[in-house]
Amino acid sequence: MVSIATKMRSIFCKNAGTSARAALAPTWKCYATSSANPAFVEDLNFVPPTDIASSDDIQKLQDFVHHSKRLLVITGAGLSTESGLPDYRSVKSPSGKDRPVIGPVMYQDFVKSAHIRQGNWARNYVGWPRFSSHVPNVSHQTLVQWERLGKLHWLVTQNVDDLHRKAGSKKMTELHGSAFRAVCLSCKHVVPRSELQQVILDMNPHWEAVPFEIRPDADVALTPEQIGGFRAPSCRKCGGPLKPDMVYFGESVPKDTVELVCHKLEESDSVLVAGSSLQVYSAYRFALAAHKQNKPVAILNIGPTRADRLAALKINSRCGEVLPQINI
Repeated sequence: MVSIATKMRSIFCKNAGTSARAALAPTWKCYATSSANPAFVEDLNFVPPTDIASSDDIQKLQDFVHHSKRLLVITGAGLSTESGLPDYRSVKSPSGKDRPVIGPVMYQDFVKSAHIRQGNWARNYVGWPRFSSHVPNVSHQTLVQWERLGKLHWLVTQNVDDLHRKAGSKKMTELHGSAFRAVCLSCKHVVPRSELQQVILDMNPHWEAVPFEIRPDADVALTPEQIGGFRAPSCRKCGGPLKPDMVYFGESVPKDTVELVCHKLEESDSVLVAGSSLQVYSAYRFALAAHKQNKPVAILNIGPTRADRLAALKINSRCGEVLPQINI
């Protein structure tokens, strides 16, 4: 089978430079592959600058993937930045005395404080329309093709943006949950996040806020004054507090999720890490386990990762440039 890159028909939605370096500059393009495949985008505004992968790097990854019969792939935020989604490394805190410094919400703070929940839901409500509108990029589509051709045994994503599912991935685990669901902290009832937008609007008909910036995981930056008066949603079944169904900082990944991924790793013969620095232990543990099981690990990521010392192959390039060049 030829690579996806050779089959793409590009439709430029915004102008982009033609040189190799210009191709890495902030730009936005949309592509259509064929009538059988959905469109995807390329938005490099949040992608760190990096060198283009060498032909030697491409060949080494080609050999790695070719020799794998049951490949487990771990993806992180670096895969989704090419769809225009920021990660925690690419977004700087707002400057100026009137602009708040917004860090990730801690799980215990969310559970204990109605004030924290109010702010979190206000920012989530403002950020949702843009966050939910993002579409997969060529890396998401490439991994779907690998799955359909039997190369990808299982996909483990740290991302909560639903882009793998939008692209068509089936054999996957959302390690950190999904921002596209909300769960009641009391009765565990789950509701689609899309349904909550109108509910929140009905609860806050006269409330509106313009964010200072877009932040990761459907979050935006708002001042305390903007948040004031906002009413957070509650569970329609029991009245308990709702939480986006994703693993917050300080929260543990569910035990059954970890056990499932461990089982899939045992079934696999090699691991590819794509777009993740593996700084959080929840994902790093699986690269470490693969190494202990004498299964080769390859890493495709911009910048150093926690598992570099474990890797048989490390490529310092963006996923959307490299993955489509791999023939299956």
